Amino acid sequence: IYTSLGEFAEPILRIALGGVLIPHGMQKLFGAFGGMGLHANAALFEKLGYSPGMFWGTLVGLTELICGIMLVIGLFTRPAALSVVIFMIFSIHFTSAKGFFWSQGGMEYSILILLVALVFLIRGAGNYSVDQRLGKEF
Repeated sequence: IYTSLGEFAEPILRIALGGVLIPHGMQKLFGAFGGMGLHANAALFEKLGYSPGMFWGTLVGLTELICGIMLVIGLFTRPAALSVVIFMIFSIHFTSAKGFFWSQGGMEYSILILLVALVFLIRGAGNYSVDQRLGKEF
């Protein structure tokens, strides 16, 4: 059974990664799902020393939203995964001050997202992706 289902493992993981990123981007950009929205997100980035806050807040929100969508459909998977890896490096730096555990705002979640994105940066989209249908692994 494991062999017959093996071809679905990477698409499930890729779709799950994108599915986790998309709502986070929507929180930052649109205030969806109880998020702070773009202006409050920009103010947070400004407070954290990332100036101009509107640029960085928008960039991070768009990275999560657009790259999440790209990962779900498997389009330009490697560039999307690279963007997420870079974003998570900064996220790990920011969350490391709170320790390891996610439940205390630590870096565990960011490490996991980075490692999953790294898999797709190395391997590409795999099965059931637009990249595969195009015959190109970006």
